[in-house]
Amino acid sequence: MNPSSLLCLLAAWTLSPLLLGIINRTKAVFAGRRGSPLLQPYHDLLKLFRKDLVISRTTTWVFVAGPLAGCAILGMSTFLIPFGGSPSILRFSGDMILFAYLLGLARFMTVLAALDTGSSFEGMGASREVQFSALAEPTLFLALAGLTLSTGELSLSGLFSANSTLHRGGMAVPLALIAVALFILFLAENARIPVDDPNTHLELTMIHEVMVLDHSGPLLGLIQYGAALKLWVLGAILWNTLWPFSTGHNGADAGIALVGMMGLAVGVGVVESVMARLRLLRVPALLTGAGALALISLIFIARL
Repeated sequence: MNPSSLLCLLAAWTLSPLLLGIINRTKAVFAGRRGSPLLQPYHDLLKLFRKDLVISRTTTWVFVAGPLAGCAILGMSTFLIPFGGSPSILRFSGDMILFAYLLGLARFMTVLAALDTGSSFEGMGASREVQFSALAEPTLFLALAGLTLSTGELSLSGLFSANSTLHRGGMAVPLALIAVALFILFLAENARIPVDDPNTHLELTMIHEVMVLDHSGPLLGLIQYGAALKLWVLGAILWNTLWPFSTGHNGADAGIALVGMMGLAVGVGVVESVMARLRLLRVPALLTGAGALALISLIFIARL
């Protein structure tokens, strides 16, 4: 096992909640507030894991299995993500397809847990989540297809390796289109503004947060930690697309990648500070536009 790959995996497991802290601090700066500490997400997770569970008598084992399986699946996805110039620990031809399906399976478990409560509000959130995911997932596949067509690689580590043909000239425009599509997907999949508001408490406008209203204690902690992992893995995909370069030194590449991930978190905070949330009826148009950008980039690459 490559030691640098193992360190990158540990970084994903330990530093992913820090991205949430950076986002919240950035929003606080824009609002003229001091804001919560950068490490506040870690304190919140520890507090949740120390609390007792409150489980409705109308639920079944699915309610408990959803957060457990969802967090475990997202943890598995970190094994497939290259980071900082280091290949992923688990890599094989076609692993990008497994990565996309792991994200879909994690969402499926969350939706099942929400439906198991029998709550009309959580059912509404689950319906919205499934509807928007049906528009978001094709964008991910089209973006990965464009990267695959340009490199001839079917592995995420191969796509973003130091000798990848993403470095060659003429790829700037399609890579920019893919990056924009992935950034929109990054916001949508992580329930961020303008698609969703993670801080809202109005059930009629919530998507992801309404699905976890009945979860508490360690189960809610697992959901929040899984959300942080998802933020990290999708951010790593976006960063690898934005920065397909290598210095040839593992430590320098890892440092650049860490700074890039923090920059993405700051970017999310800026977007959430300068934009309002879109009306729910406008979200499908945004996701469709992201898919169109990915498709245009795919056609562009095919004609190069």
